[in-house]
Amino acid sequence: MGLLGLIVFGFLAGLVARFVTPGRQRYGCLVTICVGIVGAFIGGAIGKVVLGHGVTARWDLVPFLFAVAGSVLLLLALEALSGGRGRRF
Repeated sequence: MGLLGLIVFGFLAGLVARFVTPGRQRYGCLVTICVGIVGAFIGGAIGKVVLGHGVTARWDLVPFLFAVAGSVLLLLALEALSGGRGRRF
């Protein structure tokens, strides 16, 4: 996956994670992309340890779900660190 594919993948994973995560996230597109990309690394690591299947370099449903799950965990951690005030990053 090239750089543009990584950005699009991260944006979509971050967008879905923002949609399913409770609360009001006031993050822009750049933060959503970063959350999706970092979430893909988190989800890939969890998937590799638990199931032996992480995020790969191809577009598939399982890696995307791992990326969304990692992004949701990252959003919940950001919310906890900000004290639930919905601080802008």
